[in-house]
Amino acid sequence: MRVLFTTSDISTHWFPMVPLGWALQAAGHEVRLACTPRAADQISRTGLTPLPVLDSPDHFFKARLARYRALAASGAPIEPGTVLHPVTGDPMSGLADFDIAEYAERNRENNLAMMRGSCDRVAAFARSWRPDLVVTEPQNVEGVLAAELLGVPAVCHLFSTVGTHEPGPGLGIVLEDHSDSFPRLGLREMSADLIDYVIDPCPPGLGGACGAPRLPVSFVPYNGPGTAPGWVTQRPADRPRVLVSWSTVVSKVWGHQTCRLPTILDGLAKLDAEVVVAAAPEDRAELGTLPDNARLLETWVPLNQLLPACDAIVHHGGGGSMLAALVAGVPQLSLAITPEQATNGERLAAVGAGLAADGRAATGGTVRGAVAALLGEARCRAGAAALRDAALAQPSPAELVGRLERLGRTGVA
Repeated sequence: MRVLFTTSDISTHWFPMVPLGWALQAAGHEVRLACTPRAADQISRTGLTPLPVLDSPDHFFKARLARYRALAASGAPIEPGTVLHPVTGDPMSGLADFDIAEYAERNRENNLAMMRGSCDRVAAFARSWRPDLVVTEPQNVEGVLAAELLGVPAVCHLFSTVGTHEPGPGLGIVLEDHSDSFPRLGLREMSADLIDYVIDPCPPGLGGACGAPRLPVSFVPYNGPGTAPGWVTQRPADRPRVLVSWSTVVSKVWGHQTCRLPTILDGLAKLDAEVVVAAAPEDRAELGTLPDNARLLETWVPLNQLLPACDAIVHHGGGGSMLAALVAGVPQLSLAITPEQATNGERLAAVGAGLAADGRAATGGTVRGAVAALLGEARCRAGAAALRDAALAQPSPAELVGRLERLGRTGVA
């Protein structure tokens, strides 16, 4: 069987697909992962075969532009410095600093040509390679296009608790076809309703709204290569360990003031716990002098290597961080910035496996109180353990392969 994977430029969106790619290859199937040239090297290091035929404007630009448009449509006042210029990424004093009409006039044809070329190259490859099914992450339209073109199943692989048909604002993770390539190639308009099946890595009761049948799978953490120092794998004997992890993606879209690492460390400074800080190089300059109970990881270490020796984690609410902690059975504090992150945190808290707060409004006291509860209250530990057991009871990626084989043969999983 031949399986075409397609992805956007966001690594944390395709990371959850990697173990399924391994399982398909181990079962003797051919896998290609259509991507942008920017992602090809990173995908090669996973052991999967990249197909660098996609193209699009930079993801951070698209996210900043979407936020700009939403704010402009709302008419709400903004504080200077809290909104980033869509093109440069610099803080703006106000929305008038960016002329969206002028930008659209000047760049419309180039952007359309870029997106249409991407769709055409995927279509050409699909026609020649003839995959039996397509597995795509939600923010890639080319995969759905290829499946429609060939009449094969389109399978969407989720990367968080947010589903394909969420009604809430800011939760529309399935993108539109802004290039009009679907009608141009004689296909139905792109929509989430073209997805035939959804691969859901969330245990029952945690996943969001979807319009297609679910294929449950146990989440297998993949965060890229890296090796943990020896001390990280040993749990402290005299006190609990709290892992603090933050994403630079948030600050590149919402502004550097959304990096909550200083607030988190201030809150944990007087907690009787060892604090391990996993921060990207861009954020380390913001940390200043670490509290006496904190240690900074100087190199990148995948979360799945850090979590087994931790008693709690504080993070930004991203799907990858949440799911990795979930399968490790570690209680979580989510300090969300975006609507998707807030939804992840709220759903996690609702099943008793963690706590959630607004990251933009969080204070040191908020963080300290929440983490103390995670460490001290048996219900948080029990909730995290129960959710871990539910997650691990899901079919493994290797077990999912059989259903995908049937789907490729018959069109029904």
